[in-house]
Amino acid sequence: MKKAIIWGIIIVGLLILCGSGCSQYNGMVESEQNVDQAWAQVQNVYQRRADLIPNLVATVKGYATHESETLEAVTNARAGLSAAKNVADSLTQQAVPGSEAAMQQFEQAQRQLNSALNVYVNAVREAYPDLKANENFLNLQTQLEGTENRISTERERYTQAVKDYNVRIRRFPANIFAGMFGFEKKPQFQADADAQHAPKVEF
Repeated sequence: MKKAIIWGIIIVGLLILCGSGCSQYNGMVESEQNVDQAWAQVQNVYQRRADLIPNLVATVKGYATHESETLEAVTNARAGLSAAKNVADSLTQQAVPGSEAAMQQFEQAQRQLNSALNVYVNAVREAYPDLKANENFLNLQTQLEGTENRISTERERYTQAVKDYNVRIRRFPANIFAGMFGFEKKPQFQADADAQHAPKVEF
């Protein structure tokens, strides 16, 4: 009789543990999927900015066709913009960064692209001051500014999703199952000195 009771307690305990484990596992899977989805949106908005850059360059080139030759400053700036865009494009297509180093590499590439974009815009503004009244140019300016706002919004959503996920896998008893099933901490964006102000494209 005692053995039956003991076995009954053990079986009930295992069932409870199994049920709790399944619940914790499913919850962590859902949280991880939320992180992946948030990161996909971050990729989308960064890609949108990258896709606008060729339009910006084409608009400038089209406006400047009357010039006998492109100014050196604009040419150099465009070359730097192209190089930065290529690096950023290659990293933007990656999956969710699995480490702090990968995240820092991604952020650095995006900062370099944004810096190159600002250099190009400033060079264009100085070379072609009348271009600021061009309708296509104004439209691109509006879209770029809107994209920066979208980037900020999606980064915030990703940050929140990562926070929720990281808290979930560290809580007891979820941390036990997280270790068993390989759920690891996700990297966060790191704020830099310019993070408090959205980059502005001025003409």
